[in-house]
Amino acid sequence: MRKFWGWGVEGAGPSAEQCEGIVKTLSARFGSPLDPHPAPRLEALALPAPRVTAPPALAERCSSSPADRAGHHYGKSYRDVVRGFRGEFPHPPDFVARPRDEAEIAALLDWCGESRVACIPYGGGSSVVGGVETSVAGDYAGVVSIDLGRLDRVLEIDRVSRAARIQAGVLGPSLEDQLRPHGLTLRHFPQSFEFSSLGGWIATRAGGHYATLYTHIDDFVESLRTVTPTGVMESRRVPGSGAGVSPDRLVIGSEGILGVIVEAWMRLQDRPGFRASTSVRFEGEDGFARGAEAVRALSQSGLFPSNCRLLDPTEALTSGAGSGREAVLVLGFESADHPLDAWMDRAVECCRDAGGVVPE
Repeated sequence: MRKFWGWGVEGAGPSAEQCEGIVKTLSARFGSPLDPHPAPRLEALALPAPRVTAPPALAERCSSSPADRAGHHYGKSYRDVVRGFRGEFPHPPDFVARPRDEAEIAALLDWCGESRVACIPYGGGSSVVGGVETSVAGDYAGVVSIDLGRLDRVLEIDRVSRAARIQAGVLGPSLEDQLRPHGLTLRHFPQSFEFSSLGGWIATRAGGHYATLYTHIDDFVESLRTVTPTGVMESRRVPGSGAGVSPDRLVIGSEGILGVIVEAWMRLQDRPGFRASTSVRFEGEDGFARGAEAVRALSQSGLFPSNCRLLDPTEALTSGAGSGREAVLVLGFESADHPLDAWMDRAVECCRDAGGVVPE
């Protein structure tokens, strides 16, 4: 069960001993003592009563439980997590709907239109820009959060073209699990990968960690199918088009304001079989600046590393990658086609030119 106030699942997270260590580390870093506070308890919340109830035809797909209402109140930005940790849930959705298919989504949107109820699409709930928050201005009778978690399947695979038709509610790990038997991968890994959905990636125009060539999710979208308040909008699946404005670009990054994304044809890649990785240290007061020079050289070289992440000394220390006295560049290559020795050798040469120290 997902935590209703923040990241992760109930029962997971640091132990009491680990929390004590974290408090000591942060107290030392900020130069003042900090006191730990217990996480909020669901039974202690005082949520306002629902203003509307689900339509009878869809009642079995809807929930007004405190856990669902609180859990769908916020996204996962720092501000969201702080408010959730404080137990502040002033505007929860009146109920959470979990439709099983496109027809139920259309019926729900029809009911919302007739009943003056605001509806907010919800994928994994990892939004950091307020996209799923259910505090809605305007003269609405209520708010419903439409959770797409039951639309979570890979429906069709075109192995020749390396593409798949995928439902929008599938979370990152489940998507990769379904593609793995076919030797395919989407290779899109945003920081929220574990708890975010394909539809959410598209609606927020998400970027991923493995992103020096294919950066945003729109690099992978072939076509989209979206249920809007006035009908279904679907773009044609073609390899490419020079016919003017792309309808997909209208939906990608729209944050769900135009309709509910229900499925998409996505371009895939063969799963990599060749990998090479290293870490590069940039020491001294100008270490981060020299690391940035190396990143620029790598970005302009045409080598396209799969991973190229520069950590400043503090982040490197926090993550256990450094001592706090040097910047650290995490560098990696992947391929499904060829060995990577030549690519890594040239990348290491670029880093050494910028003063980087590479382990032998």
